[in-house]
Amino acid sequence: MTAIIDYNMGNLRSVHNAFEKIGGKATIISDPDKLQSFDRLILPGVGAFGDAMEHLKESGLDEAIKAFIQTGKPFMGVCLGMQLLFEKSEEFGAHEGLGLIEGEVIRFDKKRFDTPHKIPHMGWNEVFTKSSPIFQNLPEHFYLYFVHSYHVKTADRYTIAITHYGYDFTSAVQKENIFGIQPHPEKSHKNGLQIIENFLKV
Repeated sequence: MTAIIDYNMGNLRSVHNAFEKIGGKATIISDPDKLQSFDRLILPGVGAFGDAMEHLKESGLDEAIKAFIQTGKPFMGVCLGMQLLFEKSEEFGAHEGLGLIEGEVIRFDKKRFDTPHKIPHMGWNEVFTKSSPIFQNLPEHFYLYFVHSYHVKTADRYTIAITHYGYDFTSAVQKENIFGIQPHPEKSHKNGLQIIENFLKV
């Protein structure tokens, strides 16, 4: 069974509906003591990094997530959920993250843009992927749906997808059993559903 973590930060129902479309089973759960009973976890999220970390810490979900990951079972963060995996964020001040992957979350830097772009980055954009279990049965590059103003800055060894928006940025990561994806697979039609289906097979 798969658990979708509820910490009062966003798009739980759309993620749950995506599982139903592919015939998967998922449970929305907020009790940190029950996480270990699941086979895999998804941490979704929409909103501000600092607020999200506060909710995770107040509920005890932060330590429960770390304990789950230490078991080696698959874990995936989506959008804000991916950003929370990192050490820190500069969104509305300096905030510590879960520290599960080395790197930080930074705002899109307009000074680096090769052509003018609006922030937030919103809409369909192309992802250029490396080999990873979550990209099975997908081409090397394809389109997914994005909504974000901040992106991850991390080492190449963790980057499994790159997207161009003004400049190249990391749009998906993997570190052992931890996966993270910046776009919203639950809003990305066939390609996004394939990513969710692949995660269920990890």
